[in-house]
Amino acid sequence: MIYSILIILFSYFLGSIPTAVWLGKFFYKTDIREHGSGNSGSTNTFRVFGIPLGITVLLIDVLKGFFAVHLVYFKTYKPDTDAFITFSIALGIVAVLGHIFPIYAKFKGGKGVATLLGVVFAIHTTAAFMTLPIFLIVLFISRYVSLSSMISGIAFPILLIFFFETKSLPLIIFSISISILLLITHKKNILRIINRTESKANLFNK
Repeated sequence: MIYSILIILFSYFLGSIPTAVWLGKFFYKTDIREHGSGNSGSTNTFRVFGIPLGITVLLIDVLKGFFAVHLVYFKTYKPDTDAFITFSIALGIVAVLGHIFPIYAKFKGGKGVATLLGVVFAIHTTAAFMTLPIFLIVLFISRYVSLSSMISGIAFPILLIFFFETKSLPLIIFSISISILLLITHKKNILRIINRTESKANLFNK
């Protein structure tokens, strides 16, 4: 039990790494939380600091979730069992919570979308890859990163349940929870989209 708690804590500390905050201060001597939307995620990094640092933050935040899930291999669970899947999901969720409430940045973090994407890739790689075209299509049409994130997140449980016909209850619950979490964390974005005040991504401009 103590060993499991230590692994979970490590997952939280890994997810808590405030990539955008630290890199923004290191390269630009600027706290990203004081600019743009005030969020310390990759989307605001693209908006405030540009494409190169935005991509860097995005990749690191994705890897945080991906590696957090793989901490499950420090346990002796048999792969593909409900216990293995449940603990994997728990580690991923803790990492996402760490990103949203980072201990290193006064518990003020991002929305957790990139880290959650890393978790999804680690847990079901094929389904995660299938959500990427959905994300890109919605982004190309709407230019709303938030809307693209929400729709691709909703597509994930649909793919798992109806396309892959998964029978794992923990995985089904997790996938549906992702959709709900994305809607909750993007409630302000939803209102801005309805009011047409949501910032659009510049896809072809620096």
